Amino acid sequence: MTSFVRDARRLVVKIGSSLLTNEGRGLDQSAITSWVAQIAVLRQQHKEVVLVSSGAVAEGMQRLGLNERPKALHMLQAAAAVGQMGLAQVWESCFAEHQIRTAQILLTHEDLAARKRYLNARSTLRTLLQLGVVPIINENDTVATDEIRVGDNDTLGALVTNLIEADGLIILTDQAGLFTADPRRDPTAQLVQEAQAGDPHLEEMAGGVGSNVGRGGMITKVTAAKRAARSGAHTAIVSGHEPRVLERLAKGESIGTQLSAATQTLTAKKQWLADHLQIKGQLTLDRGAVRALSTEGKSLLPIGVTAVSGSFERGELVCCLDEDAHEIARGLINYDADETAKILKQPSEAIESILGYIDEEELIHRDNLVILG
Repeated sequence: MTSFVRDARRLVVKIGSSLLTNEGRGLDQSAITSWVAQIAVLRQQHKEVVLVSSGAVAEGMQRLGLNERPKALHMLQAAAAVGQMGLAQVWESCFAEHQIRTAQILLTHEDLAARKRYLNARSTLRTLLQLGVVPIINENDTVATDEIRVGDNDTLGALVTNLIEADGLIILTDQAGLFTADPRRDPTAQLVQEAQAGDPHLEEMAGGVGSNVGRGGMITKVTAAKRAARSGAHTAIVSGHEPRVLERLAKGESIGTQLSAATQTLTAKKQWLADHLQIKGQLTLDRGAVRALSTEGKSLLPIGVTAVSGSFERGELVCCLDEDAHEIARGLINYDADETAKILKQPSEAIESILGYIDEEELIHRDNLVILG
């Protein structure tokens, strides 16, 4: 299989904490210099590159003399604030040696969950790329709380890939790629060289968190590839220790694990809906409603909903579950949780008599609904 990177024109490159900080011992200037030189080569090939950089918390830990990742939120935020200074300085100075300008962008989930802020972020990133700037993105750990946290930079990389409609996502990690089992525990584990993103077997193969300096693990990389595939982007999970890894991928060499996207892609708005990470409620659907959504392309009506849970307002995101509690769709609901509980299992013509008014006949209109497969 030839690497998709050869023909890609817009790429997101994500580099993990353990690589950037040499397993927590401080920023690895030599490695960063090498990756920057490789990105410079990609740009000479007229490829646009957005960099998602981990390492702020890990660098802050090193600067503050902390041996373990802090558990208290205020200490995590302080470590991120200290580490972000060093991280930005190193990236800027290394890119400057190649006469490449950089820009720092710090995001939280709120920046991607609110439609207006999402569009503003997309416009900013596209403008920076048009200006020949390399955007360097990290989660804004200095202010992020659990309620607004993306969670890990693999996921952030996938969200950015969809945001700018990149052709591919390259995840540089400290492993050679995805294996059939954890190679550190199972000597018979085999490298998965190629597969389709979203294959449920991939999640079964993936293990937990792989280091003590980052939040991710192979499972987050596999799910990131699945998320990136929604916009038609392919993903490569490769070792950042491989010599000239980005250049070799750009020449078409197949390295690590290549996860390909399905041919059908979601529209931009439905990508945004699918990528919401914080769901406000759940609706359980009967078989007829599941069929209407999944195969007939219809809106969700209250008569097909058998149960509701969560606390949500009109216009917030809810997920739709089948009778076996599998998520089949998510969308923006037209009624709040209390109203939904009153009208579930009822025909649409009964909404006005039950609530005293009617806003919409549908609980979720098909234009605000995305089917998850």
